[in-house]
Amino acid sequence: MKIIRYVSPEGKINYGSEEPNGSRLRIEGDIFDGFSATKEPARVMKLLAPVAPVAMWCIGQNYRQHAEEVGFTVPDFPVVFAKGVNALQSPGGPVLLPANRYSKEVDYEGELVVIIGKACKNVPRDRALDYVAGYTCGNDVSARDWQLKWGGTQWCRGKSFDTFAPLGPYLVTSDSLPDPTGLRIQTLLNGMMMQDGKTSDMIFDVPTLIEFLSRGTTLLPGTAIFTGTPQGVGMARKPPRWLAEGDEISVEIEKIGRLTNHVCREGR
Repeated sequence: MKIIRYVSPEGKINYGSEEPNGSRLRIEGDIFDGFSATKEPARVMKLLAPVAPVAMWCIGQNYRQHAEEVGFTVPDFPVVFAKGVNALQSPGGPVLLPANRYSKEVDYEGELVVIIGKACKNVPRDRALDYVAGYTCGNDVSARDWQLKWGGTQWCRGKSFDTFAPLGPYLVTSDSLPDPTGLRIQTLLNGMMMQDGKTSDMIFDVPTLIEFLSRGTTLLPGTAIFTGTPQGVGMARKPPRWLAEGDEISVEIEKIGRLTNHVCREGR
């Protein structure tokens, strides 16, 4: 099933299912605790990110060629950082270039995002996928100057500006996508291919990441795990290609869909 989250004409936030014929039906119930699609059409005034994450854990350097292109060694363990939940953005919403101490080095990172469906802790790898609600497209937007120079030697500040975590357009449930290995993942900037990889190139696959992140730590329903980005990011290009006002950035993942956002200057 492809799940959407949306604002109705009455201003209520609802869930819906995107049907194979393109129609949308309203969902009843909690997507993390039993739900079903009704026969009632979903009246979508605005499409939202398919979930509002309770936490966002992110993995850096998780594609071998990406680690090489940015000059990092292949890690022995997952490289973990966090994005603030304030960074969430919906499909079609703007990615805002920060106005206060304006960043001139904002980058894109197309990623497969895992959404945890059931609370879990100390999960063994062979049971990890049992706790997944589904998968969506994500863009780990990153202000590299804040990430690498102004952020106090840690990454999360440069990755947590408002709108720096677009998600969508759908949550594809795990029963429809039981194995996230081998999915093609692409990022297009103004229609030009910038990233083109496969999730099978991950250094640490999805079950390994869930096992690692859940060690001594409860992953709550609605936790989003950004699983890393393939090669082709803007900072590694010669010259670098930073996001600029007026750009259109899209992340497309096989069997999930395409997430598109425009880039704007904050305050305009």
